[in-house]
Amino acid sequence: MATYKYLLIGALCVFAVIGTVGVMRQRPKRSALSAAALTPNPVVEEIALAAAPPPKAAIPPLPKKVASIPLPEAGDLPQVDRIEQLFALDSSRLPIVETVRYTSRVPWLEGRSAWISDYASHYETSRHFIARSLNRKPDYLTQKVAPGDRFNVFRKDKKIEFYLLIDISRCRMWFYCYDASANERILLKTYRVGLGRMDAHKASGSLTPVGKYTLGEKIAIYKPGIMGFFQDQKTEMLRVFGTRWIPFEKEIERCSEPAKGLGIHGAPWIPDPTGSALVEDRSRIGTYDSDGCIRLAQEDIEELYAILITKPTTVELTKDFHTAKLPGIERSAP
Repeated sequence: MATYKYLLIGALCVFAVIGTVGVMRQRPKRSALSAAALTPNPVVEEIALAAAPPPKAAIPPLPKKVASIPLPEAGDLPQVDRIEQLFALDSSRLPIVETVRYTSRVPWLEGRSAWISDYASHYETSRHFIARSLNRKPDYLTQKVAPGDRFNVFRKDKKIEFYLLIDISRCRMWFYCYDASANERILLKTYRVGLGRMDAHKASGSLTPVGKYTLGEKIAIYKPGIMGFFQDQKTEMLRVFGTRWIPFEKEIERCSEPAKGLGIHGAPWIPDPTGSALVEDRSRIGTYDSDGCIRLAQEDIEELYAILITKPTTVELTKDFHTAKLPGIERSAP
C-alpha cells in the first residue's frame, strides 16, 4: 500500500514537471507574436502600397488627338480671302500696297546697286512678300529680279499693323490689316487652325490661352534636315514646327498664360507610308492637339509669315468671336 502511494506521488510529480516545461516553452512564442503584431513590417507595407489602386483622377485622361469634338458653326461669321489683292499689279490691289518697278539705282541708296533686300528694308516689306509678288505665285524663296520687273510693297505713308483674332471654340483665325493712321481695319483672310489639347482646368478650356499678345522677332524657317532641341531632345524641327515659326513676344491684357513658349507655326511632319521621307500631317489642323501653340497648314503659315513679319502684330485669343475687341472701324475692301 505504501509502495502504491509512493508510485502515485512520483507520477504526479513527473506530470507536474512536464507541464511546467511546456508552459515555459510556449511563453517566448507568445511574446514574439505580440511583438510582430505591434511592430510594422516594412516589407508588408511596401507590398501593400504597391498593390493599392491609384487614386481616381478628377478628370478622365483625354486622348492624344481630339478630332471628333464638334465645333460651333462659323457660317454667320465672315469668311473671306483677299490675299491675292495684296499681290495684284492692277487696280484690284488693296490700298495698303503699291506697285514699284525695279531699278538698281534708287534715290534712297547711294554708292552701290540696290537689291531685293534693299527694297524690302526701305519699304518695310519682307523679301518673301516681294518674291511672291515677283513670281506671281506662292514661291517665297526664288528672289530673282531684273530691271523693269514690277512688284508690290507696303505703302510708306500708311501706319500698317496686323491683327490676328483666334476663336478657340471654332478653331478659326481671322487675319486683319489695321491702318492706325486712319483707325480702319480690313479683313484679309479666314484660316482654319489647330489649337492646344482640351484642359478643363484652363481659362480657355484648352492648353491654348486667352488674352492679347504681341508677336516677336525670333522667327525661323525650317527645311528638311535642320535639327534643334525640343523638350530637351534633339529632333528635326520639321517634325514639331513645320516650315515656319513665329513666337509670341509679350502679354498685353487679360492673358491667362505667359507668352514664353507660345507661337504660331506649321503642322508637324511625319514619315510617309514608305518611311523614306517626311510629309505634313494635315490632320492636326482644325483639332485640339498641340501643347498650346497655333498650327496652320503649310501654305497658310508660309503665306502669313511672308506678310506680317515686318509689321507690329497683335494676337487676340478668345472663346467666342463675338466677344473680341477688334481695333478701329471695319472697312469694306475694294
